[in-house]
Amino acid sequence: MSASPFVLPSAPASLEVVRDRVRLRPFLEGDLDAMAVYRGDADVCRFLPFEPQTTDDIRRRIGHLFGQTRLEGDRAGVVLVIERVADGAIIGDLVLFHLDGDAGSAEIGWVLSPSAGGQGLATEAVRALIDTAFSIYGLRRLVARIDADNVRSLALAERLGMRREAHLVENEWFKGRWSDEVDYAVLAREWTPPREA
Repeated sequence: MSASPFVLPSAPASLEVVRDRVRLRPFLEGDLDAMAVYRGDADVCRFLPFEPQTTDDIRRRIGHLFGQTRLEGDRAGVVLVIERVADGAIIGDLVLFHLDGDAGSAEIGWVLSPSAGGQGLATEAVRALIDTAFSIYGLRRLVARIDADNVRSLALAERLGMRREAHLVENEWFKGRWSDEVDYAVLAREWTPPREA
């Protein structure tokens, strides 16, 4: 067996991604109160791997990633807040994590405030995350693992053109039930970034 030809490029020293209606940037201590509003909502957390969170809960869970732009290393990952360009409000967050350096692969995830739902902002933000993962981080494959009952996230993955690769039946005991997991993926060579205006 030969070594993988994939080489992870150096992480950017800073990161800011701006699209028409959203801005992505690494999350900071000052973002905790805004994040706790939507991450503290039981409906938002229904399909997430945690219960509703306070600012202290968020700090304990992902505080080690404040300002982080590196994917490699123990417990590494990048958490980006989604700011609405129109008013600067934090409306969600995105994660790029679980790097497999040999495969050039990572997992993506998203959490959006219900107050920002139904406006296409999640689609714009996750599209920007995928663009960033391929163009800045040089990854070759991204995966999203979604609870089969999370119809909004399934629809988002479909809108983005991700490929449905697996449906794992009752693969995990999750929040009091056996849950199914649906895995979506996209390769860098399959991804078409949006055209510049």
